[in-house]
Amino acid sequence: MLPELFDTHAHLNDEQFAPDLDAVFERMAAARVTRVVCVAYDLASSEGTAAMAASRPGVVASVGVHPHDAADVPPGYLDRLAELARRPGVVALGEMGLDYYRDLSPRPVQQRVFREQLALVRQLQMPVIIHARNAFGDLLDILRRDGISSAGGVMHCFSGSWEVARECMDMGFYISLAGPVTFKNASKLKDIAARVPAERLLVETDCPYLAPEPFRGRRNEPAYVRYVAEHIAELRNVPAEELARVTTANAKRLFGVD
Repeated sequence: MLPELFDTHAHLNDEQFAPDLDAVFERMAAARVTRVVCVAYDLASSEGTAAMAASRPGVVASVGVHPHDAADVPPGYLDRLAELARRPGVVALGEMGLDYYRDLSPRPVQQRVFREQLALVRQLQMPVIIHARNAFGDLLDILRRDGISSAGGVMHCFSGSWEVARECMDMGFYISLAGPVTFKNASKLKDIAARVPAERLLVETDCPYLAPEPFRGRRNEPAYVRYVAEHIAELRNVPAEELARVTTANAKRLFGVD
C-alpha cells in the first residue's frame, strides 16, 4: 500500500459528481488519497467549494474566477472572494489566469480580472492556483510585473515548456502534473516530470477532466491521482512510495495543512 496522496486540484462540486459523490469519496479513501483541494472557477462554485471544505473531512478549498468566466464577474466580486477566502478550510485563491485556447472571455478582460485577483492574493497573503493555456507569454509578463504573495502558488496542470517551468519555479511556484503526463504522446510533459526538482513537484487530477491512462476518455476522480503519481515515479526512476511522500509533503506545505 502506497503512502497517502494529496490531489491538489479537483472540481468535486461539478454536476458530474452529483449522482454518486459519496461513492467518489469512498473510492478516494480506498486509494489512500487523504486530502483534496476542491477548486472554484466562479463566484457560485466558490460558495460551493467553501461549503464542501466545511462539511467533508479531507477537503480543503480554493475560491476564485477562471479566465473562462472573467467576462461575467459581477460588481463587488473581489469583496465576496475575500470574504469566502477567510472561511475555515479555504486555503488558496484560484483557479485564475489566462486561457487563449478557448477565448471564452475577451483577452483584455481575462487580463484585467487576473490582475485584480492577483492583487487580492497579495493582500491576503494566500497561495494562488494558476490556470494557463496557450497564454504563457502574457501570463508571465503579468506575473513579472505584478507578482504573487510570499505564500507562493502552483501552476496547475502544467502545459508549458521547461524554460517556462524554470521561470515559474524561480517566482515561487510549484509545478503540478495531471493525467496528460500518462498519455503516450506527451513527450514534453514526461521530460518536465523527470526534471522538476522533487521539492517543487505536485500531482493532481483536475477531475472530472483529463483522466489518466488507463481511464482516458472517462470521468476522472481523485482516486485516479495514484496513476499520475506512479507514472511520474517511473519517469524519475524512484520508488512510487517516495514520490507519494514528497508530493504530499509539498502540497501540505503549500496549502498550510497538517
